[in-house]
Amino acid sequence: QMSNSSSFGEFLLLPFADRQELQLLHFTLSLGIYLAALLANGLIITAIACDHRLHTPMYFFLLNLSLLDLGSISTTLPKSMHNSLRKTRTISYLGCVFQVLFHALFILAEYYLLTVMAYDRYVAICRPLHYGTLMDSRACIKMAAAAWASGFLNALLHTGNTFSIPLCRGNEVEQFFCEIPQILKLSCSDSYLREVGLIVISLCLFFGCFIFIVVSYVQIFRAVLGIPSEQGQHKAFSMCFPHLAVVSLFVSTGIFAYLKPPSISSPVLDLVVAVLYSLMPPVMNPVIYGMRNRELKDAL
Repeated sequence: QMSNSSSFGEFLLLPFADRQELQLLHFTLSLGIYLAALLANGLIITAIACDHRLHTPMYFFLLNLSLLDLGSISTTLPKSMHNSLRKTRTISYLGCVFQVLFHALFILAEYYLLTVMAYDRYVAICRPLHYGTLMDSRACIKMAAAAWASGFLNALLHTGNTFSIPLCRGNEVEQFFCEIPQILKLSCSDSYLREVGLIVISLCLFFGCFIFIVVSYVQIFRAVLGIPSEQGQHKAFSMCFPHLAVVSLFVSTGIFAYLKPPSISSPVLDLVVAVLYSLMPPVMNPVIYGMRNRELKDAL
């Protein structure tokens, strides 16, 4: 089965532009976005690691979030920038496999981590007296490790399955990086049903996590509205706002990328959506957390 799909040694990625000036513009913009993401997430990681006042569960999860954001943007953007600069479209077969694996790992692990962070906010606001015991350092490390591990296992399963399917529709990927839906478009018609089965399981996990986050926030808002002082309410809301904003950004762009109807699909729209969901969160997450957070600003 593999012989069919690996008979070509490389894939062709979608270029951002055909003209050289536009390719240089794409490279410059991408470099700006990439450096901004590196700087913003790097600052957050450094501040949390170096300032002992930030050694709390919330910041521990935020540090993991920044690591995942750095990973996800580093998987897709540098190769695209390299191709623009070298005026090429190619990515090796193995390079494409690794891109699919790591992109899926970072995206899935980030979603699981955001679910864990919702639980952290729930415990902090709805069960503050038990916070110290429920969210001790061992529990936090276990939860973060579970997010990374389940992201990795899930990504491994999808990647192995996607590349074991015979690809018989050429090697042109309609995206600026290798991702599972675009690789599946190259598969022979009947072979991709296994991957569809896996995607259904993943969607069930996705909605399970989503429902958990929504239920957590319903409980949080009920608890916050029960706080008698306005100052207390404001403090509780400001604790939750960054996480809620990050979840909304992540879920809305992800849903639009993967669940939009095929009738409105076009290479240009797919490209724009991919830019939104793969480049926006890594750049915006540190901004959302940094702007609203006094302790983080002081540490920086």
